[in-house]
Amino acid sequence: MLAIRQATTADAPTIALLGRVTFSETFGHLFEDKNDLLEYHQRTFSVDKINGSLQKEQNIFWLAFYQKLPVSYAKLKLNSTSAFITKPQVCQLQKIYVLQDFLSKKIGLHLQSTLIDEASQRNFETIWLSVLKSNTRAIRFYEKNNFIPIGNHQFQIGKENFSFLAMARKL
Repeated sequence: MLAIRQATTADAPTIALLGRVTFSETFGHLFEDKNDLLEYHQRTFSVDKINGSLQKEQNIFWLAFYQKLPVSYAKLKLNSTSAFITKPQVCQLQKIYVLQDFLSKKIGLHLQSTLIDEASQRNFETIWLSVLKSNTRAIRFYEKNNFIPIGNHQFQIGKENFSFLAMARKL
């Protein structure tokens, strides 16, 4: 029913599409100017951008399939320090995006376990992430999985300014 596998460059179009759709489902309502959202999609979720990211040694992507349909992806960035963490063996859970229709299937939890297992096998000590402060569902999810708040930061997309919570957990 659920299958997870590491992504390759051949998966760039699938990840780009999942990125656009899941980002819009989760954050699209926060944009007053939809052109800012479309511009962000072009900059962040183009096939070329994803393809380049897949080729970087420090990035590992996974795809999740539910009944053979691609419904989610995740990204782990190795050796990714943060202003909030000074330890050397740090990686970042950079993305776990799940199509809205499949959120109840616990796919995010399975992807998170996959990322944490990979980080542990590579001897990382800490994993961190950023989550939109208004995304209480995601914050609760990470808290249930032993992530604790470590700081706050801002990120601007177009005319919109977003407040994020940085969270981390020991591996």
